[in-house]
Amino acid sequence: MCGITGILFRDHQRPVDEDTLRGMAGAIAHRGPDAEGLLVRPGVGLAHRRLSIIDLAGGDQPLGNEDGSVQVVFNGEIYNFRQLRHDLIAQGHRFRTKSDTEVLVHLYEEHADDLVHRLRGMFVFALWDERRQRLLLARDRVGIKPLYYCRTGETFLFGSEIKPLLVYPGLDRSLDLEALEDYLAYGVIPGERTIFKHIRKLLPGHVLGVTRDTLDASPRRYWRLESQVDDDLSVDEWLEAVRAKFFETVAAHRIADVPIGAFLSGGLDSSAVTTALIESGGTECHTFSIGFEEARFSELPYARTLAKRLGTQHHEQIVTPEAVSSLDDLSSYYDEPFADTSAIPTMAVSRLAREHVKVVLSGDGGDECFGGYRRYAHDLKEASVRNYLPPVLRRHLLRHVARMWPQADWLPRWARGKTVLTNLSLDAAAAYANTISICRMPLRRQLLHGDVCSQLNGHRPEDCVARGFGPHRRDPLRGMIAADIDMLLPDDFLTKVDRASMAVGLEVRPPLVDHEFLELSARIPSRLKIRQGQTKWLFKQLCDGWLPDDVVHRPKQGFEIPIDGWLRGPLSEVFRARVLDANTPVAGLLDQSHVQRLMNSHLHRTGNYGQILWSLLVLGCWMERYARNERRVARSEKKLEPRT
Repeated sequence: MCGITGILFRDHQRPVDEDTLRGMAGAIAHRGPDAEGLLVRPGVGLAHRRLSIIDLAGGDQPLGNEDGSVQVVFNGEIYNFRQLRHDLIAQGHRFRTKSDTEVLVHLYEEHADDLVHRLRGMFVFALWDERRQRLLLARDRVGIKPLYYCRTGETFLFGSEIKPLLVYPGLDRSLDLEALEDYLAYGVIPGERTIFKHIRKLLPGHVLGVTRDTLDASPRRYWRLESQVDDDLSVDEWLEAVRAKFFETVAAHRIADVPIGAFLSGGLDSSAVTTALIESGGTECHTFSIGFEEARFSELPYARTLAKRLGTQHHEQIVTPEAVSSLDDLSSYYDEPFADTSAIPTMAVSRLAREHVKVVLSGDGGDECFGGYRRYAHDLKEASVRNYLPPVLRRHLLRHVARMWPQADWLPRWARGKTVLTNLSLDAAAAYANTISICRMPLRRQLLHGDVCSQLNGHRPEDCVARGFGPHRRDPLRGMIAADIDMLLPDDFLTKVDRASMAVGLEVRPPLVDHEFLELSARIPSRLKIRQGQTKWLFKQLCDGWLPDDVVHRPKQGFEIPIDGWLRGPLSEVFRARVLDANTPVAGLLDQSHVQRLMNSHLHRTGNYGQILWSLLVLGCWMERYARNERRVARSEKKLEPRT
């Protein structure tokens, strides 16, 4: 696992400044602490930071083909590289290393951009074709690994994170205010946008080829999860198909020349992955768990029991409110505001794991595969009611009543009349966007400064959910899962794990988002994923008798910090200093009087706004760091001004 970055100039004679390129690579040194490599040619530069996992002695990058005309920098793991290597050798290609990276340059020689279709793994790479003077960027199907890029007229920049792009002199760092509203809506910035107006993500399942004459070329999608539902298989046949693919996938993710461990939360998915890892030959396995002093948030007893049963070398840690010091780490490693509260314990468990291993497996993706979120079951109940209501009644009467109904976010989901009535008044896709929003209209705009609102025009963060939901209005569960795989999985859950783990030089592999496993799970009928309100029904049937009952049938717990209580206690003063102080950088973005009223309501328990307040706190911390960086850049550029 590694970090990559690079530069392409429109002018092929313009030299790449090696110090600048090295500085860009240095900004992501945490992703690859073991080695650094540069390729500098007229008008183009590639840089690589390496975390050695496969072929420890021979896998340094950039790495080229036989004559050096194709060069690649790569971040990820290709799980089927041995078979690909065997086939390429049979076609006459000569390999100098035993690394999975070298497969890419020879595959490109055979298949050009279509090489991505033959890869099974998590990856981003940048490949330079000297003969065609062309740069090819690619990102894995689901978005496990990140890739960012920007165009500055005559220059094209890319990197595994935003940080190396910001190192480049003179880059426009203007904020994208539409991305800011997206952040308030979801706690993350979805899709191709970033918090910076001129920096974009390469979306999952996309490639982008640019030449000196086509620096403004558009990315091309090469994969979409579109498997057809298979209603012909019986429950027993589905169980056998899922069982076989599950064990094959976990085994495929074991390839490494270093020891492998596992994140073990005590929940169903991580327990299944860890058990399969042990049963597939993972001897002397280390497992890692995080818990909280607040018992209802902690699954440590379950993780501890399973680890003892499996005979792993188990390590655990308690996260306390003092973990708020990690807020500055969030601002540093995530590059933009990121308000998933589970990022804090994820960073803690990554640090813990890195003390013992370089690679761990995780259970991420199981809920998207098998319908595991409680919100899925609740929205399905609403969908069944919606089907009996005349459209005119829903669109007019219910919508009007929903607007008038008082907000009650402190109540259980089923008792929040405003949310239920709003969802019933909408179609399935819009209702799901409302469900997963952490800050809805009109509150979202009320929290923003008037000057910001005036620039948002008709922007609607909800539209990105509708695009992901797709044509599945008659199968709402399928639509909700599709929306999550399109947006929340890559932009929240996988981003969270990537930044937290790579901050400490740890590689995390999520077998349940392997594209072959996802394609199989997408064929499973929705009625076998959620049955009579029970989430993840088919997978629980598979795990019955294999895993302990209290792992399989215990109600789902989220991997979250007890943020509501912490904001009423140890974080309240931090919130005042970072968000409510009139001199803070975030003051220009927020209506602080409205934020104060929200905080007062939370403190007096007349409202429960912990998640929204946390997102504002993270934004305040990020803005402080952004403002400091802007001052530093301004001072640096001022020094470069010629004397008059």
